[in-house]
Amino acid sequence: MKSMQQQPRHHLPVDLDEAVHRCLVAGFDGTAGVPHTLRRLIERGLGGVILFTRNVRDADQVRRLTDELRALRPDLLVAIDNEGGGIGHLVAAGAPEVPGSYALGVVDDPDLTARCADALAGHLASLGITVSYAPVADLQHHPDNPIVRTRSFGADPGLAARHLTAWITATEARGVASCAKHFPGHGGTVTDSHHEMAVDPRSYDEIRADVEPFRAAVAAGVPMLMSAHVVYPALDPERPATLSRRILGDLLRHDLGFDGVLVSDALEMKAIADRYGEAAGARLALAAGADQVIVAVPDLTTTLACRDAVIDALHDGTLAEERVREAAGRVRKLAERYAVAPERGAVAPWDTGAGLDAARRAVRGTLEGARAGGFAPASGAYVVDLFPPPHPALNWGGEDLLSEVRALDPTAAGLALSEVPVDQRAMVEGILGWAAGVPLVVATSDAGLYPWQRELREALLAGREDAVVVETGLPDHAAVLCSYGRGRVNLRALAEVLVGSGV
Repeated sequence: MKSMQQQPRHHLPVDLDEAVHRCLVAGFDGTAGVPHTLRRLIERGLGGVILFTRNVRDADQVRRLTDELRALRPDLLVAIDNEGGGIGHLVAAGAPEVPGSYALGVVDDPDLTARCADALAGHLASLGITVSYAPVADLQHHPDNPIVRTRSFGADPGLAARHLTAWITATEARGVASCAKHFPGHGGTVTDSHHEMAVDPRSYDEIRADVEPFRAAVAAGVPMLMSAHVVYPALDPERPATLSRRILGDLLRHDLGFDGVLVSDALEMKAIADRYGEAAGARLALAAGADQVIVAVPDLTTTLACRDAVIDALHDGTLAEERVREAAGRVRKLAERYAVAPERGAVAPWDTGAGLDAARRAVRGTLEGARAGGFAPASGAYVVDLFPPPHPALNWGGEDLLSEVRALDPTAAGLALSEVPVDQRAMVEGILGWAAGVPLVVATSDAGLYPWQRELREALLAGREDAVVVETGLPDHAAVLCSYGRGRVNLRALAEVLVGSGV
């Protein structure tokens, strides 16, 4: 190591320099052409790129872009977040419409989950994308959790295990790498790690249940896991899982026996960036046992800073060369299996109706109770759709319940609102006036987390006791119908029930 310290700052043996780059996954800007800085990173061995909505114009463009990236380096992994539901970046590229995981858990038909996962994976393969940062293995059991919710299959470890296995198996059959996330589980927090450090204060015994879905994913052969930017004092009181040797080494590698690629969640998330900085986060994550770190921001200077921090750590001995070579070896093995995309037109078709089938079955599961409460489909309704503003890190396709209802019933009217009204009293009076003489539907989305939604709903119910209350997030005691998600297909299935046009 001493001789390395005497070399220029960024000079490493060629094979070790390549190993460092394999440990990085970079985001970038643009839909055509590879930026010069990204091109240089790829030439030096960059392990992967992650695409976002900013990189997507249409299906042909995405395939041209992935072809261009692989022309620079055939073993480059091209990845994307692709969970389904209202979270995905490929709407403009014709992504299959499937509900989020919670609705699939409500239906609890693993074969149907496999059909939905196959559709998503088939579409990815047709675009030349062969790594999917999905499915979510977190359990949703804390009512105030702000980030997992309908992205999870549910609260029961056994149910989650069944559907993770179905999803992973179907994705693998398409030659696409799945990635169970966020180890060892983000469902016990009340904080979104995109915004600040999240802490899960539960005991070790309580946390063990959250680990079980990941154990099932490993048993199913999942090739990748993603770590959580969450502190678990019962496991490691000092560092979040992404930076913890105890969690990534003792629990994941030794206890679960996982030998695939462990990738960090994005380092620019505030849980890491604000407390450690992205560059230090990259060094610490690799030292703790991660194999790749994601730097999703399009500004490649952040990626370069992370790269340089890793190189500096190798020079000063704070990061072992053996650790980087081990990580790069796992990435290289993953690339041997998943980097090559199928030829254009060589991807077998997928079931385009699986998602709507699943969404319908999820909503229908609540229909009997709705009828018992006096609900009956009606035309010409006034629909008030309340939902939180789109999450800045998760794509939103612009879908709303009113649009889906009007597509089936042009006589319907209403409004879609994603922010606190300036004058709630005036809005309530206006809605009650506009809805006079017609059915009133009030939809909320995770009303338990957003007081303004509850207050507006209660004010409307005070003036219209006959209003039909529906929920597009997790179940709500006030709702007679629930879609268990806000993906377009979820809302379409709900709209069918509301207007009585379902099959």
